[in-house]
Amino acid sequence: MARAKTAISFGLVHIPVDLNPVIKNNDANFNQLHRRCGTRIKYQKICPHCKMEVHQKDIIKAYEYVKDEYVTFEDEEFNLLKTNAENQIEIISFVNLKDIDPIYFEKSYYLTTKGNIKAFSLFKKALSDAKKVAVAKAYINNKLYYVVLRFGHDNIIMNTLYYQEEIKLSEESVQEEFSKEEMELATKLIDNMSGKFNPNDYKDEYQDNIKEAIQEKIEGKKIKPVKKKATKRNITDLMEALQLSLKEAKK
Repeated sequence: MARAKTAISFGLVHIPVDLNPVIKNNDANFNQLHRRCGTRIKYQKICPHCKMEVHQKDIIKAYEYVKDEYVTFEDEEFNLLKTNAENQIEIISFVNLKDIDPIYFEKSYYLTTKGNIKAFSLFKKALSDAKKVAVAKAYINNKLYYVVLRFGHDNIIMNTLYYQEEIKLSEESVQEEFSKEEMELATKLIDNMSGKFNPNDYKDEYQDNIKEAIQEKIEGKKIKPVKKKATKRNITDLMEALQLSLKEAKK
């Protein structure tokens, strides 16, 4: 993904920045081939009415308001509806990070700059010292996001946020009765399984296995089956399950 150029609007301070995705897809990329001849499959955009391939420049966006009835929009019309500059991250307020439930966080970017480096460094230091995060509005790929700017990993990190209407949680609340002993065992199990979060401890074992299998196939070798973990017993008695789990955690 190419860097997106924008700017932080901090009061009257203007700080040009680039958005750089923090996350990269580490999955092995597979193509689709025709099983019979081994040719790579191609996808074309076809107009079924004109029975012809349509190029991107000839495609417009449309909203279907009733069956087979559309209103169309040109890019210029979308621009008329934007509430603030497209190339601007407009800071609205500063809040405590703990006040934002992590469920709202979507994508992560880190910000860099080649212009107004002093203002960028000052803003980064101010965020760090204030121990607050900035809530702002920004357009990314023609969509308006509310975002959080925060200091982390010696960078300014920008997280896009989901809107409240995009969050779906169960509204059902089921209260079950449990004994004091069950509660104590559950707490002990949590204590015994507690530790510090280290992201280096978590590896994508499945993708590692796929990449190893790819190399084996390249070398003309047969794929070696991975040893599967034993299926855990399905214990229906909660007390027994907690007791056995505690014993396992202590090993």
